[in-house]
Amino acid sequence: MPTQKLPIPFQQFTQRFPEAHAAYERLGEACHASGPLQAKTRELVQLGMAIGIRSEGAVHAHVRKALEAGASPEEIRHAVLLGLPTLGWPTTVAAFTWIGDILKSRPKPHTKKRVRV
Repeated sequence: MPTQKLPIPFQQFTQRFPEAHAAYERLGEACHASGPLQAKTRELVQLGMAIGIRSEGAVHAHVRKALEAGASPEEIRHAVLLGLPTLGWPTTVAAFTWIGDILKSRPKPHTKKRVRV
């Protein structure tokens, strides 16, 4: 999956404060490397946290990262659904629309047509 271009406000922040951005990136890398969870699991956990704080941009980012780490659309949808009892209906429904933004924009897998002989 190709790397997505970062939103303009994020790009502007990183250009204006490159040292702060670099420190933030190092912190994220250290957190990812500091435990036993695999990349897919880490991204699904972070997706859940992004949903919990109702951050549409972070949800978009972590859906992309979860897909890159090998999560299936079904696993991503399940991660969203798990938030329903804790976060409630409005947050969960909003999260489904946010993940849909990314899942709908993905290229469709090529399916081979069967040729009858």
